[in-house]
Amino acid sequence: MNKIVILAAGKGTRMGLDMPKALVRLNGRSLVSHLAESVFKSGLDDQPIVVVSPENKSLISQELSKYNWQYAVQTEQLGTGHAVKAAKELIPSACDQIIVLFCDHPFINSSSIASFASQQNRRATIMPTELNDYNDWRYNFYRWGRIIRNASGGVEKIVEFKDASPAEIKITEVNPGFMAFDSNWLWKNIESLRNDNKQKEYYLTSLIEIAVKEGHEIGTISIDAKEAMGINSQEELKIAESMIF
Repeated sequence: MNKIVILAAGKGTRMGLDMPKALVRLNGRSLVSHLAESVFKSGLDDQPIVVVSPENKSLISQELSKYNWQYAVQTEQLGTGHAVKAAKELIPSACDQIIVLFCDHPFINSSSIASFASQQNRRATIMPTELNDYNDWRYNFYRWGRIIRNASGGVEKIVEFKDASPAEIKITEVNPGFMAFDSNWLWKNIESLRNDNKQKEYYLTSLIEIAVKEGHEIGTISIDAKEAMGINSQEELKIAESMIF
């Protein structure tokens, strides 16, 4: 059994708008509605969990009212790891795999989401994208986490941009944030997350390094950069709008 968790508690401060990020309009529709359509078509979960803030729960649930989805409230924004923990009480014990998506990624398609189903034997799976460079529209990815690989080509860890060294920043394989975890393993290890980073947040991506240290191979599903694109600013929104045909 797969359970999809959509992180949508962001306030959209960087967008410069007085509305939740999830409700920012792209081509006449909210970002979260673009994602919701792909989630629904994937057929993986008929009742995903949307993690919201106390302030935006009503607005987002109204936006997604045609779906019979569940809502978990993240009372404080303390990072992606903290956000996923907020959904724990709503996740059935029979769940085998938890898939984490983000409301500000409107272009991921249903087949990519569905491909996570083939990874249920993994402790953790990520969905990286490889860039040629960070020029032009690809600059949207510059501040994303970098995928660090070992000498054998396996994933070693994910380093968030603000914590990356100059050498790591030059890496052009990045993390859009889409991840899946074995449910039992996730709840066992999410309590190990620390906030000793520049953001003072509990990063869900830190679980990748934990899994590697335990000897687990990280699953990877590579996707096209245009499908992986996220939106965090007005500039990025304009670029995204220019890429809709």
